[in-house]
Amino acid sequence: MWPKLPQVYLQDSFRSRFIRMSMPAPPRLLDLAGQSLLRDQASAIAALELLPMELFPPLFTAAFTGRHSETLKAMVQAWPFACLPLGALMREQQPHQETFQAALAGLDVLLAQEVRPRRWKLQVLDLRKNAHQDFWTVWSGTRASMYSLLDPEVPQPMKKRRKVEGCRPGPRPPLAPVEVLIDLCLKERTPDESLAYLIQIAQQRKGMMHLCCKKLKIFAMPMQNIKKILRIIQLDSIQDLEVNCTWKLSTLGKFAPHLGQMGNLRRLLLSHIHMSSHTTLAKEEQCISQFTAQFLRLHHLEELYLDSISFLENRLDQVLRCLMTPLETLSITNCLLSESDLTHLSQHLNVSQLKDLGLSGVSLTNMSPEPLQVLIERASATLQDLDLDECGIMDSQFTVILPALGHCSQLTTFSFCGNPISMDVLENLLRHTIGLRKLSHVLYPAPLESYEDVRGTLHLGRLAHLHARLKQMLQELGRPGMVWFSANPCPRCGDRTFYDPEPILCPCYMPA
Repeated sequence: MWPKLPQVYLQDSFRSRFIRMSMPAPPRLLDLAGQSLLRDQASAIAALELLPMELFPPLFTAAFTGRHSETLKAMVQAWPFACLPLGALMREQQPHQETFQAALAGLDVLLAQEVRPRRWKLQVLDLRKNAHQDFWTVWSGTRASMYSLLDPEVPQPMKKRRKVEGCRPGPRPPLAPVEVLIDLCLKERTPDESLAYLIQIAQQRKGMMHLCCKKLKIFAMPMQNIKKILRIIQLDSIQDLEVNCTWKLSTLGKFAPHLGQMGNLRRLLLSHIHMSSHTTLAKEEQCISQFTAQFLRLHHLEELYLDSISFLENRLDQVLRCLMTPLETLSITNCLLSESDLTHLSQHLNVSQLKDLGLSGVSLTNMSPEPLQVLIERASATLQDLDLDECGIMDSQFTVILPALGHCSQLTTFSFCGNPISMDVLENLLRHTIGLRKLSHVLYPAPLESYEDVRGTLHLGRLAHLHARLKQMLQELGRPGMVWFSANPCPRCGDRTFYDPEPILCPCYMPA
């Protein structure tokens, strides 16, 4: 047996272990070396020529954090990897304006050189904050597993070349441009200082620098400023475009030619386009044709979101027939559509492979339900999410589309709040969809029987009883895991009141 240790020894041992655990870890030799090097700017810059590539990321991070602008500038020029993911570092830290511009200035000096430095490897400056997020932590630790993406070029074995008499060296091959990757959100009248500086460099180094933007969001900016920025972006690099502006139709017409140059666009969101009362019908048709014609050039478009677009009524077919590929997502919300629009939509070839379909806020009250039934039936093999919120669908219309819903074998989510549906129809819906094994969430309106009066006052007790009935049916039919949420807009603020199984009320809701 081990001898019993004295109590005092145990206490001292525990105390010393606690002190060791509470003390901060001593700085690593690598950190100390970096701090020492950065104290002497001239020595730090001179050392870059011989610095092992493994030391570049931690030294760059230290220089970026400490705002050593000149050292940063030099490190960009000597960066030994194909990609510099500066955006990921900026996400970890709030960069000082001067520090960020110093990194861009380093790139500018690099591009200005006719003969590239010996250690030139940089091909991509990535300013996106959601890309390569683990690069800096990997290199600052003990792991180094990022070689697959950011590997330096492997030196090729030297080959002997035969000497040819009287042969002069050929022209020097053109230098490959450096790509700068950035996601842009234009929401001010003029670009901020950093973006303005980047635009200035891109204009000066045109041909040597390609400004590539995968995601572009436009919220509020004068068209002349938007055009200035679009002129220096590689428009075929844009894959995701959101235009959340309150534009006149004529403004959309001016933007349309730029849209047509985005040949790799996969997702387009367009909202709040209104027609001016002073625009002539001929001018109106010209602008619409100018816009819809651009879809002929978008051969990769998969997702189309149209919200609050005033010119769609009786013209939806004009948009659809210009689509070149089948859509995976089609969302038409808060728009006026005619019954002929819905008929054209249900017959169009490019909706037969839809995964997501949204018609929220499109009034269907006075329309025949058959076009919607055909549309759902045609997409039934692929449809995963269906949103029919606030469409004013009545019991008789809903009954017609129920069989088509029952065929949607891939459906996972179905939402149809804001429609005046009775409890009988809800129970009928449950029976039609109980066999859809992938359907996990149904967001349904409070049934008509749960209202106290015509003003839309909700009786929570009745709603609880009706919800319990649906839940009991799910249990009896063997689908207790299928979630049914009840939702109804508050008559005061418009926020929804949810129920599953207890009510989640908006703050201003006053129960009777």
